[in-house]
Amino acid sequence: MFTGIIRGVGQIIEQADIGGDRRLTIAVQDVRLPTLHEGDSVAVNGVCLTVIEAGEQRISADLSLETLDVTTFGELTVGASVNLEPALRLGEPLDGHLLTGHVDGIGHVTDIRRSGRSAVIQFKVPEDLAPYIARKGAVAIDGVSLTVNAAVQATFEVNIIPHTQEKTIMTRYESGTAVNIEVDLIARYLERLMASRDTSTGVSLELLQKHGYTSQH
Repeated sequence: MFTGIIRGVGQIIEQADIGGDRRLTIAVQDVRLPTLHEGDSVAVNGVCLTVIEAGEQRISADLSLETLDVTTFGELTVGASVNLEPALRLGEPLDGHLLTGHVDGIGHVTDIRRSGRSAVIQFKVPEDLAPYIARKGAVAIDGVSLTVNAAVQATFEVNIIPHTQEKTIMTRYESGTAVNIEVDLIARYLERLMASRDTSTGVSLELLQKHGYTSQH
């Protein structure tokens, strides 16, 4: 599990295709990470990867064909910058929201504008993900835990404060940039609950909308 609080930005320095899969090597010397070992989990742009090799200045991890197909890693090349977060350990504070590192889909930047010292970024997501993104709800973009400012159909906006701009790859975004999207885990469970249509639970669509767990369409 992860929290969406990025520890720093690494850089892809090597890529090698091995039997149809891909091995990434990422420079991490400037990132505040705990000591990582073979077999540890790390979120790279919001994707949970298993460390294959670890050193003080670099880590390596393998990407399956599935990961290449459903995330932005199929498009990233050597030199690309990536957000990094180690796995959450028991006893550590949960400053963001719970993330699994399992990407739900790819979104794209559609607009960027300034608001004081912050940046307001608009994204468009696949239609099937739109119901899970609601105003004041949580969403992870390239592994960054964010609060949704507004959501209309398949587009939504987030506010990026200066600290987040400094500590993540979001300053590199421009119109058309592809990003990894992980929707709120709670929204997934609520969907399953609603699908049961068990009115005895006292859960209704109106109740979910009132508390910001689903959008009104």
